[in-house]
Amino acid sequence: MTHVFRILLVGSLGCLIGGSMATVNGEDVARERFEARVFKSGDGSLPYRLLRPKNYDASRRYPLVMFFHGAGERGDDNAKQLVHGMNDFASDDVMAEYPCFVVAPQCPDGVQWVDTPWSADAHTMREKPTEPMGLSLELITSLQAEFSIDESRLYVTGLSMGGFGAWDAIQRYSNRFAAAVPICGGGDPAFAKQLVHVPVWAFHGELDTAVKPLRSRDMIAALKAAGGTPKYTEYPGVGHNSWAATYANREMYAWLFAQKRTARVGD
Repeated sequence: MTHVFRILLVGSLGCLIGGSMATVNGEDVARERFEARVFKSGDGSLPYRLLRPKNYDASRRYPLVMFFHGAGERGDDNAKQLVHGMNDFASDDVMAEYPCFVVAPQCPDGVQWVDTPWSADAHTMREKPTEPMGLSLELITSLQAEFSIDESRLYVTGLSMGGFGAWDAIQRYSNRFAAAVPICGGGDPAFAKQLVHVPVWAFHGELDTAVKPLRSRDMIAALKAAGGTPKYTEYPGVGHNSWAATYANREMYAWLFAQKRTARVGD
């Protein structure tokens, strides 16, 4: 598939320095609608926020979206991870059209979803995930036991540091996720062959200096070379903040929630 370009005017805003919580009609929708929780296992604990489908009905099965935040939202307040994108997922129109669970764990200060420099041209995936990444993947299993979740519609998205997290998640569990939307992140092209069956729509800003566009371009090129058909949007004239336009883009939601995982070799 050829590159997909959408020209949208978006200011450059580094998630590395955080930001203020967005509001909709003066209301902090994400903070109100995402329940504060803590996941605990033998490997540690992880604060997270959970958005439930409106009018949840246990007799139905719902998709689940795992969201990995950026570096500026790390900490232990279990709130900062809602700054970017989560108001969009919690908006009335998205909740009505795409009833789903959205999970937003918070990475502690001083560590990363993926242990690699963000400014590097490439990285090699380590054998084991970082502790917060491992706990996040365990958390999905825990939620599947607690709620009625459609295992064929598990999705992952993330921005900047979390964009690396989204790539890392599908590299480690390529048979688990139905689709991924990594934003201004990067992965390990050596795993492209294992990912050809995973629908991916990646986004990046052309002028990003925090995470080089090369990181997304290389992953998309590797997937195509391996026989995959990923989608890629690179915003002309945009710096690091390629997530605002992406999470505001209702075409992205339509694409994401249309994806469904089918039985694969090794399941």
